[in-house]
Amino acid sequence: MLIAFASSDGSHINQHFGWSKSFELYRITAECAEYIKTLDSSADDIADEHEKLAYKIDTIKEADILYCSQIGPTASKMVLASKIHPMRSGDNDRIDETVTKLQELLLGNPPPWLLRIVHTSKDKE
Repeated sequence: MLIAFASSDGSHINQHFGWSKSFELYRITAECAEYIKTLDSSADDIADEHEKLAYKIDTIKEADILYCSQIGPTASKMVLASKIHPMRSGDNDRIDETVTKLQELLLGNPPPWLLRIVHTSKDKE
C-alpha cells in the first residue's frame, strides 16, 4: 500500500494537510518499506479553499493512507471520498517510526480499517 506523509523536512509528520508544500510517498508491506518519491504540492496561487483542497488531494491521489499533523473536517471528508484514509499523527511523529508501527500492525493482528485498505490498495504491484 502507498502512504503519503505531510512533512516539511522529509523525516517528521509535521504539516497540516491543507498547508503542506510536499508529501513523502512510501510503499509499505509487512516485510518491507520503500521511499518512492516526494510529491510537490507547493502551488500557492489557489485562492478558493475547495479548489486548493482538490489540488492537494490530486497531488496524493495514488496514496491509500494520508498521515498529517492536522486536517479539517471538510478536507477529511474530501480525502475519504477520494478513497484515501486520513490519519492524524502525534506532535512531530517521525516517519520511520510510523512506518515501523504500521509494519508491526500488518505482521500481527491488523485492525479492520487497515485490512480493508490492504485489500483495496491502489498499489497493485
